[in-house]
Amino acid sequence: MSAAEPPAPAGPSIRAKPEGDDRERLICPDCGYIVYDNPKIVVGSVVTDEAGRILLCRRAIEPRKGYWTLPAGYMELNESTMEGARREAWEEARARIEIDSLLAVYNIPRISQVQLIHRAHLVHPHIEPGLESLEVAMFAWDDIPWADLAFPSVHWSLKEFAKRRGVAEFAPGVNPTDAVDGL
Repeated sequence: MSAAEPPAPAGPSIRAKPEGDDRERLICPDCGYIVYDNPKIVVGSVVTDEAGRILLCRRAIEPRKGYWTLPAGYMELNESTMEGARREAWEEARARIEIDSLLAVYNIPRISQVQLIHRAHLVHPHIEPGLESLEVAMFAWDDIPWADLAFPSVHWSLKEFAKRRGVAEFAPGVNPTDAVDGL
């Protein structure tokens, strides 16, 4: 850069409270642009087959690589929560699913997430690991690897699913008040 060229814009690089706001935000010192960093939305599903078994995916990525989880992940722009849950089932387990209902909404402020977990079923029995999964499998309830589940919300979702099994209409579950042992 020569002395005649102006410096590149700094972009949002200063943390300060914008006028009229109650918390610090990242602000551009040149133009005043404010970055509103908001929670991430996670979408996923408890997926069953005709025998009532539940689809789980062994994670190939961190966090919790090697542990079992539901097919779930971050929503993408321009998709609905149901589209996102279907996409995640495809990406992680090559599973074609149909969404039945919203099962639960979990608020996890410590990691700035809101998780929307659906109840769904396989449209086709074929499953196989996607890029983010080491393996995928269908588990009968008594065979679920409870000690090797990746996240508390997986435990919550499975327990919520069990409470709602066979019930057609219900209000979605929310965060339980009891802790999950070991997580």
